[in-house]
Amino acid sequence: MFKLICATLIVQIKNSWARPMFRFTLLASPFLNTILIYEMFQHSHTVNAAAFIILGSGLMGLWSSICFSSVGDITRERNMGVLPFLFSSPTNFNVLILAKVIGNTLLAMLSLLVAIATADLLFDLTLSIPHPVLLTLMLLIMVISFIAISVPISYAMLLSRKTGLYMNLLDIPVTLLCGFVFPLSTLPQWTRPLSAVLIPTWTTQLVQQTLQVKIDWSVIKVASIWTIVLLALYTTLTTLLWRIIATQVRQTGSLEVQE
Repeated sequence: MFKLICATLIVQIKNSWARPMFRFTLLASPFLNTILIYEMFQHSHTVNAAAFIILGSGLMGLWSSICFSSVGDITRERNMGVLPFLFSSPTNFNVLILAKVIGNTLLAMLSLLVAIATADLLFDLTLSIPHPVLLTLMLLIMVISFIAISVPISYAMLLSRKTGLYMNLLDIPVTLLCGFVFPLSTLPQWTRPLSAVLIPTWTTQLVQQTLQVKIDWSVIKVASIWTIVLLALYTTLTTLLWRIIATQVRQTGSLEVQE
């Protein structure tokens, strides 16, 4: 299984990089977002604005890359006529989807480097990292969180031909609700429950705290608890979705034509 995941991951990275739209989302999007967010924060007097500018633009590019790749893979494989073969192959379909999502997520991390380079070269902004070891750990947890939310979304898109519409609906709202760019306190109160059920909301807080000189451990504790709970919830949701999808596909045989 390890060899299968590694092989699928490598192929997925190569295929994703070969698509011009993915390269635009991965490279041009964080570059442009860094400039835009810098202009928005330039006169805001926000504490540690550099972290919001660099991390925010990087996370926007990261989420967009994942959203338009992991979810979009279902449509591409359906259009190429290989989705039924992947679904019915002796290889575990769940492992294939997981490997594809991991590959897309790892490649999408490049958007963070683009944001850091853009801020440094254009605006002489550097990202202060007072706790490098802790930051590395939190970034790893963030990668896991993006994988955890991408897999059930990919499964939910499996029986629909409207993935393009759903991808566009997911992109900007999740960016806003998870606090990638703006503090959640600036959003209306009614959005808080929506933010709370999205795991990137909490892992973003974990990463943001590690960029502070003085860490608020109470925030770390709450965000860690929510992250663990949501990981368990997303895993359960993924399992339930897979059972529903597998049963429906076997009963209807309509994997390619289901609307």
